[in-house]
Amino acid sequence: MSMTTMGEGLDGTDRTRNQAQPITLTAALVRYDGRPDRRTVYPPGLSGVARMSTWLTADADAFVDLDAAR
Repeated sequence: MSMTTMGEGLDGTDRTRNQAQPITLTAALVRYDGRPDRRTVYPPGLSGVARMSTWLTADADAFVDLDAAR
């Protein structure tokens, strides 16, 4: 089964794609003293407004290794 997401990107282009295609994301970890470390996940190769509108940040312990979760 494959799924398709549809929508318009910030640059006005069609963002339709097949869900069977892998998505590549980059993760950055920021370590803090006295509070939880934070991880930000975002698609590589974006800058400016496109990058600022497509990231997700959460406490690092909210993320799990995909292979371990299977």
